[in-house]
Amino acid sequence: MVTIEREGGASLPYEGVWRFTAPAVDASVPQARHAVRDLLLRQGVPVADDVVQGLLLIVSELVTNAVRHAALLSPMLAVEVAVGAEWVRVSVEDNHPYRPTALETDHGRTGGRGLLLVREITREAGGACEVEHTATGGKVIWAALPLKPVRNL
Repeated sequence: MVTIEREGGASLPYEGVWRFTAPAVDASVPQARHAVRDLLLRQGVPVADDVVQGLLLIVSELVTNAVRHAALLSPMLAVEVAVGAEWVRVSVEDNHPYRPTALETDHGRTGGRGLLLVREITREAGGACEVEHTATGGKVIWAALPLKPVRNL
């Protein structure tokens, strides 16, 4: 089950920070994706459809990685959604100390490209992403995208 909390005040009606917690199990992947989608709709965030699709894919990839690779040391994970006037940021936090890196494309492998995909979606949208250590020894992986897509000329 996903638990939602809102932090702090906001300037615009859709601005704010929300935090979802969930167990590090397979069922949390679609639950987190739906929770983020529903939150954006409920708050009336003026986000372009292609940006929403990118965000939802990012959430799916990051939660899947936490479930597959961190669950043993981190039975719970957190998804945070932060919305500003012109951007939206999603992050997934777990308590596993391993800090992953995006793998290069290896056509012989069937997996291991989740962070590469996250970085590519973020880059194409004109956003930023990063992997950081937490104060408790775990990690948080975040991606921030502009609310309106960047048009590449």
